[in-house]
Amino acid sequence: MSPPMTNGPPGSRLRGGRDTLGLRLALSFLGVALAAVALLAGLIVAFAAAEVSTFIREQRADLTGAIAAAAAATWTEHHSWRGADMSPALDLAARTGADARIVDAAGAQVAVSSGFAADRGAPQYTAPVVLKGQRIGTATVRFSSSGLGAADQAMRSALARAVIAAAGLAALLALLAGLAVSRHLTRPVARIISAIRARGSGERSARVGPIRAPGELRELAAVLDQMADRLDRNEQLRRDLVADLAHELRTPVAVLQAGHEALLDGLAEPSPGELGSLRDEVLRLARMVDDLQMLAAADAAAVELTRHACDLGDIAATAADVLAAQFEMADLTLARDIRPAPILADPRWIHQVVTNLLTNALKFTPAGGTVTIDCGTADGQAVLHVTDTGPGIPAADLPRIFDRFWRGRQALRTSGSGIGLAIAAELTRAHGGTLTAASEAGHGTRMTLTLPLA
Repeated sequence: MSPPMTNGPPGSRLRGGRDTLGLRLALSFLGVALAAVALLAGLIVAFAAAEVSTFIREQRADLTGAIAAAAAATWTEHHSWRGADMSPALDLAARTGADARIVDAAGAQVAVSSGFAADRGAPQYTAPVVLKGQRIGTATVRFSSSGLGAADQAMRSALARAVIAAAGLAALLALLAGLAVSRHLTRPVARIISAIRARGSGERSARVGPIRAPGELRELAAVLDQMADRLDRNEQLRRDLVADLAHELRTPVAVLQAGHEALLDGLAEPSPGELGSLRDEVLRLARMVDDLQMLAAADAAAVELTRHACDLGDIAATAADVLAAQFEMADLTLARDIRPAPILADPRWIHQVVTNLLTNALKFTPAGGTVTIDCGTADGQAVLHVTDTGPGIPAADLPRIFDRFWRGRQALRTSGSGIGLAIAAELTRAHGGTLTAASEAGHGTRMTLTLPLA
């Protein structure tokens, strides 16, 4: 495989010097985090403020009750409001930043703090002064901005600062996490885009290579590299095709040109032998054209198939009968072991597959050898084998024998365009079957055609 394409650093920008995808991902993380923090902060502030307010109200109510109890204790000592010392109750209110007023059961003022009148708008709480189940007066307490009021405001402010600080910290963490995740995602994306751009610019060796990324991106990179390898392979096959066709066409065209020039110049007589030689070269050209037409037909076979019930054994026997004379002329033995194998297929194309396999074996088996065709069923499938006693296929060439226009070193010594097995493989795939080859140099080749049973 070609070396990985690294056009710029792994974190190179996607377009125009700006990693817009990474920035959008980071901002998306930040936006989601801020929205979540804002919602959470709002809920915390609302619930916490409600809890603090409830707590402060309870504290103020308890303090008012305590001041009323202190006033009742003073009344107990004197059994009357007259001459009662209300300073303990007023001092208790003053220590908490509040002002108090004590009135008797008739509403007459008994004692009052100096700032009570000035705190008209302050929160006010009242509690009865009760002694032995009898109400003897009322205590009224007004809470100024100091004391519990100040504590209330301080607690709310502290809570707000804590929430803001937490929101800021969460936003910072979200931004950092977003940048890290976006970088983790965009680096392989940038590398993939870089490799694709390089291939688009004509750099055939460009590959993504191994990347550290989520599984989907790794799979995408692997598929792109496989596609690049396939494209390079097809491009090489195309170049080989042009070279092979040029090589194959050069000889018959040169012979035809020389023969016709000799006839036109009077250097040769239009004898049957001379004309027969020219005709052989024309037939050679015609065979090349037929091979190319057959390949085009095989490409369209999947669309043009006309399937119906038939017997692979009958098709194999017919193909063997048609080629029997050629095997006899080549001094080869064609052995048969054919049993029924019902399939659902297009008989004309399966006949072409079997013919190509037999022709290929005929071409590469030396005189005196044997080609065996056997057919039957195995493991719930129709199976056909074509085995020859030829020189075999080198291990290095075996994986490529079904490639179009590819010809191994041994095939260079024989005529042909190198598409017979490619056509057979294409037609087999169109029928949902498989075509495989097993060979060992010097010990012949065994082709195996497998098709689904009807």
